[in-house]
Amino acid sequence: MMPAARIDPSCPRCEGRGWILADDGGAGAAAPCPCRTANAADVRLEKAGIPERYRATTLDNFNVDQPTGADRLLEARELSRRYVETFVSPAGKIRKTGLLFVGPPGGGKTHLAVGVLKALIQRYAVRGRFVDFTSLVHQIQATFDPGSEESKRQVLDPVIDAQVLVLDELGAQRATPFVNDILYLVLNTRYTRCLPTLFTTNYPLAEERRRPLSLDRGGAPPVDVLASRIPARLVSRLYEMVQMIDLPVSDFRREVKMAQTHI
Repeated sequence: MMPAARIDPSCPRCEGRGWILADDGGAGAAAPCPCRTANAADVRLEKAGIPERYRATTLDNFNVDQPTGADRLLEARELSRRYVETFVSPAGKIRKTGLLFVGPPGGGKTHLAVGVLKALIQRYAVRGRFVDFTSLVHQIQATFDPGSEESKRQVLDPVIDAQVLVLDELGAQRATPFVNDILYLVLNTRYTRCLPTLFTTNYPLAEERRRPLSLDRGGAPPVDVLASRIPARLVSRLYEMVQMIDLPVSDFRREVKMAQTHI
């Protein structure tokens, strides 16, 4: 069910009614005011659970001007834009596949994933959801408390059922039977329902994508692959569920953002 549109009480076109009366000779026909559409998009964004740090994030303000890997960042942004542009086919079919943003911390993976999610919500009115996987696990564990006001199903259903989901930090949580069960439930259900999912992860799918670009010449330390962090059967599904976007770049937070915090 789509969220109800909010009406702008200060809108000069409809004067806060949400409808514009048509000049039809007194028959009483009315059309929805554009302010309803704009405010409905705001409601969908609010319900998506996008963290405060990423509220202003868009594909347009993704910074590609970095000391290393600027060409790869530009390519990643263009692939993300192309995904948005082709999300709905000329026949009106929604994509069944998503994206997997892979790279070291601070490379811009979450920025791009949120930028895509926001663009899809605003352009196609989809029900989107952002979730950090580690936070999701902790939230589910909290439902086991006798005093919890939420059930496991109330936490998981919005994640599993979202038309488009961002699952941030795939593989970051230490693998335990409980964690693997939750991940399998979310990922496999979305796989079988053909619901598009955008993943971010620090862990490459394959050995040949092991090193950040900035460390290629200096001898990078070994990097775990995703199959060592999540069950192999889920990695296999990922190959069918997503297109990978590789960001083997340096840590933007360390190289640029840290300098901006100096007093």
